[in-house]
Amino acid sequence: MINNKTKNVAFNALVKKAIDVLMFPLIAILLGLFVAVFFVMWAKNLGFIDGTATLFSAIWEGTFGKRANFIETLVAMTPLIFTGLAHSVAFRTGLFNIGVEGQFIMGMLAAALIGLIPGIPAPIHVTLVLLGGLIFGAVWAAIPGYLKAKVGTNEVVNTIMMNFIAMNVSNYFVKGPIHREGSASSKMILESAQLYRFLSPSERVNVGLFIGIALIFVIYWLLWKTTIGYELRAVGLNMHAAEYGGINSKKNIILAMVISGAIAGLGGAAHVAGTIHKAHQLVGFTNYGFDGIAVALLAKSHPIGVLFSSLLFGGLNSSARILQKFRIPKQIVYIIQGIIIIFVAADYIYKWLKEKKKKEAIKNA
Repeated sequence: MINNKTKNVAFNALVKKAIDVLMFPLIAILLGLFVAVFFVMWAKNLGFIDGTATLFSAIWEGTFGKRANFIETLVAMTPLIFTGLAHSVAFRTGLFNIGVEGQFIMGMLAAALIGLIPGIPAPIHVTLVLLGGLIFGAVWAAIPGYLKAKVGTNEVVNTIMMNFIAMNVSNYFVKGPIHREGSASSKMILESAQLYRFLSPSERVNVGLFIGIALIFVIYWLLWKTTIGYELRAVGLNMHAAEYGGINSKKNIILAMVISGAIAGLGGAAHVAGTIHKAHQLVGFTNYGFDGIAVALLAKSHPIGVLFSSLLFGGLNSSARILQKFRIPKQIVYIIQGIIIIFVAADYIYKWLKEKKKKEAIKNA
């Protein structure tokens, strides 16, 4: 009897927690779509019902409606899994690793460089490409992580600067040693360095998607089932309390940045090895790292949530070109994404204000 009662209480608590976690992201998505309907109404001079039907039809067709569009949705979500996970690890440790963009670029560069080395058997070559991206990303993130832990400098400022350095380092190699004549890109990586495309060679979805999904569960296990993950989350919740409990905050700050950078670098390498097979000359950022911020925020920095939020943002990005077929400006997609981010951020602000008010009440008691 007692056991059943305890189980019911535990189950109810779990359901309540799930509702609390999912409520704001779902509301944010619905509000984003709702506001976008009015822009469609204005752009096409339609009523609310027709505007809603047109928008949802366009997004559905561009995301899941046709085989080719669904494949491109999977292609678009793959790098977002990696960058969303990278941000989630940093957020869980109380860090804002805005340098995921630069770490992703360094992973791409590593793949482009290692992918051109001849004479390596395919399984080993692909492995070296992915390891190279992982290492390049980890090292690139370790620098601001070390400065944050040892010197106390702000990781946001340092990682922003590292993004620009990464872009220019990549361009140096793409324009120079590995440049392909007559193009604004590097030479194509060798076939032995390419990830397997499991539908057909012409369809770009590849095993990088499965690597990303597997990594989701690895990161979940790391954060919630290991001592390392416990320490990372403890530092993120309260660094000073973690120090008082015997946890080395400086070590865990560096470790979190290294793990975050390694994931981003691996994503960049997988993107080159599986999807584009070369590194492009960059006149601006790829934006995969920045889109990963939105993915992580919508997922509430939970690895499993990253799978669904990356699918959402990947689907929206994929449907942007189909919207034009319906004579809807593709900027509607960015409006939806922006509104989602605003409302998810509002949830964080609400919780911060609530916590602040609670602390003041305790202090004045």
